[in-house]
Amino acid sequence: MTIAQGADRELDITRELCPMTFVRTRLALDGMTPGQTLLVRLKGEEPLRNVPRTAKDQGHEVLNLETGDDGVTLLLLRRGG
Repeated sequence: MTIAQGADRELDITRELCPMTFVRTRLALDGMTPGQTLLVRLKGEEPLRNVPRTAKDQGHEVLNLETGDDGVTLLLLRRGG
């Protein structure tokens, strides 16, 4: 099973720049119910550093983080309560 399988929703922010990377992630999480999972596709050093940290700071759980050879990171989050 890959990280992408089984996610409740997916969001591609590979073309977004900070701070929009987390704004879009937060809007997606806000539209979900607690316990649901969001797969975020992101690219770049700043989003890789900021999106998981900010999600945790806001009470969400980082379930998995994988960066592929193409530089795209798959971040699996679980919405907190």
